[in-house]
Amino acid sequence: MGRPPILVITGPTASGKTRRAVDCARALGGEIISADSRQVYRGMDIGTGKDVDEYGDVPYHLIDIAQPGEKYNLYRYLDDYDRALNDIYGRNSMPVLCGGTGLYVESAINGVKLPQVPENRELRASLRGKSLEELTSILASMKVLHNVTDVDSCQRAIRAIEIQTYYAANDCNPQPLTIAAHDTRTPAVVVGVDIDREARRERITQRLHNRLDQGMVDEVRRLIDGGVAPDDLIYYGLEYKYLTLYVIGELSYEEMVRQLEIAIHQFAKRQMTWFRGMERRGHTIHWLPYDLPTEEFVGRVDELLRQHAKRDVS
Repeated sequence: MGRPPILVITGPTASGKTRRAVDCARALGGEIISADSRQVYRGMDIGTGKDVDEYGDVPYHLIDIAQPGEKYNLYRYLDDYDRALNDIYGRNSMPVLCGGTGLYVESAINGVKLPQVPENRELRASLRGKSLEELTSILASMKVLHNVTDVDSCQRAIRAIEIQTYYAANDCNPQPLTIAAHDTRTPAVVVGVDIDREARRERITQRLHNRLDQGMVDEVRRLIDGGVAPDDLIYYGLEYKYLTLYVIGELSYEEMVRQLEIAIHQFAKRQMTWFRGMERRGHTIHWLPYDLPTEEFVGRVDELLRQHAKRDVS
């Protein structure tokens, strides 16, 4: 008999998935593996919404494992994920994969293995100066699925094109969204936190203003003062892109808040598009309402895990 399934708690930003994952992990004897492409960075706390205090006594992994300014990527994530997963299984605990970076979630549960992609300076030089819209169009024309939810800065778009160009040139096409062989794929029960569009928008707006009140601007200033180049912060997109533009004087405070709020709403829409794509690619996502009482949410997740175990036995 193979390994027991991992529990995946995912959903769009501001849906409350971290709180749900912690509740489930605590009740079911689990440890959380983060699937967030920005929470890996140390010192980037408020802008990424780490909220590590929420975890309490629940162990967590793949948070604060890289220096700000680094270009952490899917290749590194999958390597770190495999180690964390094996550690958790070695303790006979239940892995709870939690996050909204769709490519990380889907590649992890598909058992994907990727080659490391080196820097292509000539390609980067040829793309320098192109707008984000132009770069996104180039990426779309390559007809290779990529984590478009995170491509919200020119630097990230160029890196995405660099990766797909390398795959094509080396004829390796690892197909990160293709389900791997059964001996490498991890059985998973995927639960999505379902939140309606209006509630999601309200929570995004409120959360943004809360984070600004908590000192998100000062966090970006500290990162820059600590030696992280503004361009490196802009690379990370969303909060770090717009806050950096404000700190270096390219946006007014009011314009920064306005543009950032719009960008986060667009990001949430892209996340939902990704999850619908996951379902089309064969993954069942069990959507549970975001406002379910804690005990009921955990109970329904526990029942889904039990149903999976019964099917596995039969």
